[in-house]
Amino acid sequence: MEAMPDFVKPDRRRPEPLWHQAETSLRALIEKGEWATGTQIPNEDRLGAMLGISRITVRHALRNLEEAGLLRREHGRGTFVRSATVVAGARGLTSFTEEMATLGLVVGTKLLDAEIILAPADIADALEIPLGEPLVKLRRLRLGNNSPIGIQTAHLPVARVPGLFERALEVGSLYTTLRSHYGIEPVEAHEVYRVGLVAEEDAELIQLPAGTPAFVVQRIAFDARGPFEFTVSTMRADRYEIRSTLYI
Repeated sequence: MEAMPDFVKPDRRRPEPLWHQAETSLRALIEKGEWATGTQIPNEDRLGAMLGISRITVRHALRNLEEAGLLRREHGRGTFVRSATVVAGARGLTSFTEEMATLGLVVGTKLLDAEIILAPADIADALEIPLGEPLVKLRRLRLGNNSPIGIQTAHLPVARVPGLFERALEVGSLYTTLRSHYGIEPVEAHEVYRVGLVAEEDAELIQLPAGTPAFVVQRIAFDARGPFEFTVSTMRADRYEIRSTLYI
């Protein structure tokens, strides 16, 4: 176990709750790399003594960091810093860019391909449009803190987004572009998560061997007029996970 690096102690005179101050302080150590991936951090009692707060307060901060994907607890061993992982839980309808910002990650996008295609049967059914209607197809590599998280392929009817193909290189957040240029305001989305494999064509881009298990996510998004987006994403299973809380 490494010695505790420099950190900011919670201050009871500040308005923020002590657990929030502790969480912020510990998060900074992880994000700055002072606690490297795989490092075992001090136990709750030791952290409480170092930070000058109770064990319960420490536990609250650690639980939040675990839920954010920055820590992992191993029964009987302790708590360890984990590799940066995007944790998807209960959330509203957001774009990838908005989700990354919420998680405190710097989002990045690289356009891999943009083309106009004719809607095949499955996508036409999903978007409730005639077979063969023109679609804008955008294939993009999505990054978090400059590391690949997934590859997303979006399909949108040309009739709903005229000129999107021509401005494809300018698109950072797709939903921001849809709102600002086309007045499309997402109100609902249906998502299906499956376990799939990294395709040969994606392996080098996503920095995993072909055939590695990955999340394959299918999304159909709707605005007030109906479905406007059909997107299939291949997400790295080691950097993207889903958690939910179930209630009776």
